[in-house]
Amino acid sequence: MKFVTDFNRVLNDSEREFIATLTTPAKIQAFLDELLYSREPIYRCPLRVLRERTAHCFDGALFAAATLRRLGHPPLIMDMLPNERDDDHLLALYKCDGYWGAVAKSNFVGLRFREPIYRTLRELVMSYFEQFYNVEREKTLRNYTLPLNLRAFDKWNWMGSDDALKGIAQRLDRSRKIPVLTQPMIFRLSLVDERSYRAGLLEADEAGLYRPGRKDC
Repeated sequence: MKFVTDFNRVLNDSEREFIATLTTPAKIQAFLDELLYSREPIYRCPLRVLRERTAHCFDGALFAAATLRRLGHPPLIMDMLPNERDDDHLLALYKCDGYWGAVAKSNFVGLRFREPIYRTLRELVMSYFEQFYNVEREKTLRNYTLPLNLRAFDKWNWMGSDDALKGIAQRLDRSRKIPVLTQPMIFRLSLVDERSYRAGLLEADEAGLYRPGRKDC
């Protein structure tokens, strides 16, 4: 926990008191849900997220991994990957009694928190399938990566500096990808119904939505 102790030292008193209140994965998720959704194509380390109260999925997952680490969990992230007509989505992973759960920042209602009830990573990922769609109502989830332990980036101070973040993104790009659908399955997919589509975008920041043909986070 030395790295967590070092991170605590750079916090001011109010930041230290606040982050100490994030004592469960659900409380971490509640904090992320209150943040402004970042429209900017930049990465923010956990310290910046705490101070600027702004994040997109990458920033939010790293913040969640950092705060889950404070609770004794390894700082694990995993990327869920779409087809070419959508953006990827990053999760912070945790386990309770051998079961997987997740914390995430998203512009979509259904792509956020998961209780630790999933026996395998595939089960966890597939719980996101119906909610993983683009603005054309297409269900786009296709693959996921193996978990990445951010402890490998401690020497670059990923919790308190932006310097390591591009390297984390590049490592995820090189990670082994696990497919979730066959080609016949993809061919048979239907569009998301209109009611579910609207529900998933409740209070979404329209300007922050990914649109086919544009690449950002």
